[in-house]
Parts: sequence; C-alpha cells; structure tokens
Amino acid sequence: MRHYSVISLFSGAMGLDIGLEQTGRFRVRAVVEKERSFCETIRANKAAGRLAGDLVIFEGDIRSINPADVLAAAGLKPGELDVLVGGPPCQSFSTAGRRGTTQDARGTLLWEYLRFVGYMRPRFFLMENVRGLLSAGLKHRPIAERPENGGPPLTADEQPGSVVRQFADDLQSIDGGYHMDCFEVNAVNYGAPQLRERALFIGNRFNAQVDFPNPTHGKPRQGDEQLVDLFDRAPELLPWSTLGDAIAKINDPGDVVMDFSPRKKMFLSMVPPGSNWRSLPIAKQKESMGSAWFAKGGRSGWWRRLSFDLPCPTLVTMPNHASTSLCHPTAVRALSLKEYAAIQEFPADWEFRGTTAQQYAQVGNAVPVRLGRIAGEVISQSLDAIAKRSSRLYASPPSQYRVIYVQSHIRTRQWFKGGETFVWEDGADDNDAAKYAAPVTSRRAKKMAAR
Repeated sequence: MRHYSVISLFSGAMGLDIGLEQTGRFRVRAVVEKERSFCETIRANKAAGRLAGDLVIFEGDIRSINPADVLAAAGLKPGELDVLVGGPPCQSFSTAGRRGTTQDARGTLLWEYLRFVGYMRPRFFLMENVRGLLSAGLKHRPIAERPENGGPPLTADEQPGSVVRQFADDLQSIDGGYHMDCFEVNAVNYGAPQLRERALFIGNRFNAQVDFPNPTHGKPRQGDEQLVDLFDRAPELLPWSTLGDAIAKINDPGDVVMDFSPRKKMFLSMVPPGSNWRSLPIAKQKESMGSAWFAKGGRSGWWRRLSFDLPCPTLVTMPNHASTSLCHPTAVRALSLKEYAAIQEFPADWEFRGTTAQQYAQVGNAVPVRLGRIAGEVISQSLDAIAKRSSRLYASPPSQYRVIYVQSHIRTRQWFKGGETFVWEDGADDNDAAKYAAPVTSRRAKKMAAR
C-alpha cells in the first residue's frame, strides 16, 4: 500500500498530522512552526520515536521561510509532494469575539499558506480554520455603519465570504489552477468526545471533486440507554462520545493544571455537575458575575461544571476563566492538561513542552486528531483514485467551488427557560428538559463562482 508524503505548516502540537498518520497512509516529512515551545514538543516526540527519525523541523516565522528550502529538505521537487496541510492562525475571522479585518488579505498568514501551495504545487492540500472564515469579509464594517442602520451598501470587499472568494480566485492564478471544496464540520459528529466546529478546505490540481462523509454519530446517551427520540435521524448513527468516555477512567490527572483561584472555586463548589451560574442563588450570581449578570446571551460558560454523560464543550486555551470555565464534573478544579489531551485524542504518551500556559495553548488550539484522520481517509481515497488514472486530470473541471455545511452546528442544550434552570444529571432518567435540540439542517451545499 502506497504511503503519501506530507509537509505540515503551522504544525502546533501536530493534532492534524497525527490524525493523518493514524490512517496508515501518510508520512509527515517536514514541519514549519513559529513557536519555540511547540517546536520543543515536536522534537521531544521525535526523540522518543513517536515521529519519523528523519522529520525536518523548521522553526521560525513562515514569512521568512523559503518554501524551496522546506521542499528540498523533504527530498522533493515542485509537483512531487502529495499533500500540504496546515491551519493558518486567523483569529480575526473567529465568530467568538469581535471580528477584525484583514485590511490587506495578501499580507495575512492565509496567503502565506497560498504562497507555499503556489511553489510546492502539491497534488492535494488540506487547510483547516475557524468556521468564521467562511463568512468573513476582507474588510469589516462596524454594525452601526451597515446598510440596515442607515449606512451605504457594502462594498465587494465588505461582503460576507469575500475572504474565501478572494482566496479561491488567487488559487486559480497558480499554474494549472486548483479545485477546492470547503466543508463546515463538527468533530463530535465523527466520534470525538468534544463539540468543535471547524472549516476544512480540500484542494487538488486534478479537477477532482471530493466529498466529506456524513456524520457517523449523533445521539446523546441517558444512563445505559440511547435517547433515540432526541433526533429525527437515522437509527444506525452511533451515540456521541462523551467527556466520560475520554476522561472518566483517568485516575491520575497529572501535575499540569491551570486551575481556578480559591475565589472561583468557592462559587464553583456551589454549582452541581451539568449546570452553570444559573444554579447559584441570585445574590451569589450578582456578586460573582458583576456587570456580566445584566448582559443578555452568551453566558452559558459562566461557572460551568461539566457532565460525564455529554460531549465536552469546545476546549479553550485557558479553562480557568470564570466566563468560559471548564470545571471537572466531580472535582472542583479545571480540566488538567492530561485530560485536555485525552479529549483531543492525542496519543496517551504524547509529550508537551513549555510553560503551563503554552502547553494548554498547544492542546486547546489543536485540530482534533479524529478530524485529521477522517480528512486523511478522504484524501487518501482520492489520491488512490487518481493514481489509478495515472494522474491524468479529470476532463471536465468543476465550474464552481463548493461550500458544504455538514451539520456542524450542534445547538447547546437547554440551560434556562421560563424562570427554570435545567441541569443535566449524569445517569438520570429525567434529562429530557435539558436535552440537545435537533439540528435544523443536516447537509447543504452552495456554490461559489471561480474565475
């Protein structure tokens, strides 16, 4: 069975790369990473034999790294690389917080990734990012100045999705051009024990159209039974993996814990597992939350205690914030680094280097290993099909790029309604009130014109 070559950019702790290698079809030959502590993590695992002994590590800002040097170090020439992978940091595109603007799109790390595609000309590329990238504009118009509030019409660069459209247009300027399919997915739908939405971009230079598989998981569990009535979905779907599946059997959480302060622990000790700030007395709510208590929406993470019987919320880089707390279900402490790594499905013996904050950042920012594995299966199957065609291009290139939503948005469970606080109680038979809402759309595709 053929093994395909991979070069990894923005590698971090290598969650995406581990997933690819777990398919048994890929071998990572070189990585590019800016952060020193992340590189030390990669070096430690290479030294321990968990990565190839000839893996080449480029430490530095990608803007100052020549793709020719990286390709040569991997023993390849332009056009010979099978897959280029990576997730350019694009915090300004995230929907979790204030959106910024790229100002000059070609000056962002997204276009640095494109620069490597242009020189290396890989057979395929896999780029992952926050789902907000799909709707981001090249320029940001403040809400108060938008047309619905009396402002002038949005310019082309201010239109939602203009970042990806510009990226797609520039992709066509590469010799031979690339077709690209974009997928909005959620790791929990494929068996990961975590709710985590990501955008995956899969491109190739063979005019091949690829597809991401439909969800394989999708039902919460109640005790030992599946709650089959919560979703109007195919009965063959497996139940979601849960936080308990990932960490309940971890007897020693390890020594690396970015824990809560004594004050925060005082409030969290009053919150039952599976609940949040709504379970506190009103006076304690106001005392602990300050002005945030008067806000509307976006507060489910305040003083949140997790549940073993549900998937974990999206991991953040700092689990000890009051407003985005990730408190262990039964212990009054934040999830440990060891538990974080298990939720992301890193190998149990994977080592991390750096300060506590740096290690949490590596794991919290990683692509879930399982998503890397699923994407790897999609790409390896496509590469196999192309190999059978002797690498001949498909005669009719797709006329348009596709953006495909694959049931990525899982609405969070009911926390509060009509003056009542809902608590998901592990192992209980009466969790219906706190259930997850059924998805409105399972899969849809829209086309984006390409030059």
